[in-house]
Amino acid sequence: MSEELKRRPAFVVAVDGPSGSGKSSVSRGIATMFGFRYLDTGAMYRAVAWWLLRNDVDVNDAHAVVSRLPEIEIENGTDPLRPFIAVNGTDVSREIREQFVTSAVSAVSAVPEVRAAMVQAQRAEVIAARDDQAGIVVEGRDIGTSVLPDADLKIFLTADNAARAARRAAQDNDEGRHAEVAQTAADLAARDAADSSRTASPLVQAHDAIEIDATALGFDEVVAEVERLVRDGLGQ
Repeated sequence: MSEELKRRPAFVVAVDGPSGSGKSSVSRGIATMFGFRYLDTGAMYRAVAWWLLRNDVDVNDAHAVVSRLPEIEIENGTDPLRPFIAVNGTDVSREIREQFVTSAVSAVSAVPEVRAAMVQAQRAEVIAARDDQAGIVVEGRDIGTSVLPDADLKIFLTADNAARAARRAAQDNDEGRHAEVAQTAADLAARDAADSSRTASPLVQAHDAIEIDATALGFDEVVAEVERLVRDGLGQ
């Protein structure tokens, strides 16, 4: 990172969008390019869901979820080259991507008390980055609208269901999790509906977010467009 960038105030990028739109890969790519930190907020909700399931808590019982929430301590690794998520000291970066967690996370993330706790933790990561004069890319579903409405740059990354399903299924298969495109498409549609209709911080595009439709774009093309927007924001 150049001396000029080191001297600049921390630059905060919010990347929102539905599942399978490429948020994580693009966000990590941008964070790496600019020497920023990286925070995957979706992984935090997955980590909570993982712990609840492992401890036989009914994720559809909001009262039970809230009663156990104080027992869960989340740690984020914000280096984009080596991100991780840990629960009570255990790295669960791989486990939270399993289907049993994916099926439960929407119910968990819809609980207002869970969202309040996670938002507080997410904002703390951004405050720490700002204190260290480090930029940060934060990705999720409500970053630009609820978590960081004052972010320096807001991106809403989307793609049609077919493109997202193909990419997500390919990613899952590459990482050893068997996935079929048709079932993945159905799962994504259900997740979209749940995330968009929940009462607490639903998935919506912030009014001042820049939409990027990645349906017909490759990864490098999306990264190049976001890079341009970041450089514009930095005055480069």
